[in-house]
Amino acid sequence: MLAPRARSADQGTSRQVGYPRLMANAQLELHLLRHAHAGDPFKWTGDDFDRPLSSRGAEQAEALGRHLDGLGLRFDAILSSPRARATQTAALVAARLDARVQIDDRLAGPISLSILEAILHDAGNPGRPMLVGHDPDFSELVALLTGAWSVPMRKGSLARIDLARPIQPGTGILRFLLPPGLLLG
Repeated sequence: MLAPRARSADQGTSRQVGYPRLMANAQLELHLLRHAHAGDPFKWTGDDFDRPLSSRGAEQAEALGRHLDGLGLRFDAILSSPRARATQTAALVAARLDARVQIDDRLAGPISLSILEAILHDAGNPGRPMLVGHDPDFSELVALLTGAWSVPMRKGSLARIDLARPIQPGTGILRFLLPPGLLLG
């Protein structure tokens, strides 16, 4: 669901709540959220698929949810990798936004442009989706979409890339990359 439209009293124009007018006109506002902090994978003794968020990761995800809610942002779809740390991150953010999380197994592995298009197609072609997944997949995807040499996404980072469909390499505009530490006091 898109954010409600707000009318600007001084200009008489409408825009999406939560974003400045110049940032609210993309055909696809793709949000990529790398799962929040999940501790040291070498200290985890269970199956990596089941590795949960750490307490720090839960705080990161809750802070991001509060921030997005405070901006009035809503997403057409929140899609998550089935891995525990990603589903927990997605659930904490979605709870704050009163949204539902859909699991997509394809977000647990490498994401090519054809896989990304298929994920979006199968989700009903949302205009403002949030995908929750992993690295190095998301860092590589951001770089591929924007034509950047490298865009590291730390755990708990959220990137927004504006794109036209069909998605082509190097055509995206990176609108922001929000690091997790920015929202924690």
